[in-house]
Amino acid sequence: MKNLQVQIDVHSGFCFGVVYAIEMAEDILNEDGVLYCLGDIVHNDEEVNRLKKKGLKIIDHEILKELRNEKVLIRAHGEPPSTYQLAIENNLELIDASCPVVLKLQHRIKNSYDKGDSIYIYGKHAHAEVIGLLGQTRNEAVVFQDISELDLAAIPKNITLYSQTTKSTDKFYEINALLKENGITVNTNDTICRQVSNRDKELRDFSTKFDKIIFVSGTKSSNGKVLFNVCKETNPNTYFVSNSDQIESSWFMENESVGICGATSTPMWLMEEVKERILTF
Repeated sequence: MKNLQVQIDVHSGFCFGVVYAIEMAEDILNEDGVLYCLGDIVHNDEEVNRLKKKGLKIIDHEILKELRNEKVLIRAHGEPPSTYQLAIENNLELIDASCPVVLKLQHRIKNSYDKGDSIYIYGKHAHAEVIGLLGQTRNEAVVFQDISELDLAAIPKNITLYSQTTKSTDKFYEINALLKENGITVNTNDTICRQVSNRDKELRDFSTKFDKIIFVSGTKSSNGKVLFNVCKETNPNTYFVSNSDQIESSWFMENESVGICGATSTPMWLMEEVKERILTF
């Protein structure tokens, strides 16, 4: 035995939006035994597979078009208005688990669009949340992942700026400053979820306290990729795993301290499994 001291980061794990969606799904699965979900309920294969065993059926928008008279869960990322319209036409009962932070952002963008604002959204192209935000503007808003994508000389002199809820706060304000430096009047809307954006600061602090860091996340999670790099930059002895089977005993020396942390889409039960595995070395 290597006598490893192992601790899980108490701040890691599901954000409240994901907790809300999964609780709603489990309540219906316990009652009905089956529930359709539009897209992965969370970007973590282990958690998705757990819920599939309970009867969750993951579908895409093409399958949704053919579905009739069923219950369909809207996950935390939210959906564009067209999804709600289709549900009415197909007599689908939508179980709306859109994150309250995302819903509030959708409403703000819709109000801006109705006023005729020139809307720019700092976010990831084709991300589920961003598709829902774009839908509030009839897909007319400009989405950009990096300011280098924008032709600053061609941008309207007065814009309304929003952000996907999970983007970096520091980067958002950096972009905001650059736009203003280029003579653009920016109506800035800080719509970033602090529960998510504060994770990077918390993980930097957490990563300094241990010899080794095990970061647990699904490979589809963009939030996971960002937070893993935060840990890796702070502590080079950081390893990325998606489940406990991927952990290797050779990573650890005797009497080392090990910190376990994860993305906002990583379930606590999975981090507990990782801890139990490490303690067997």
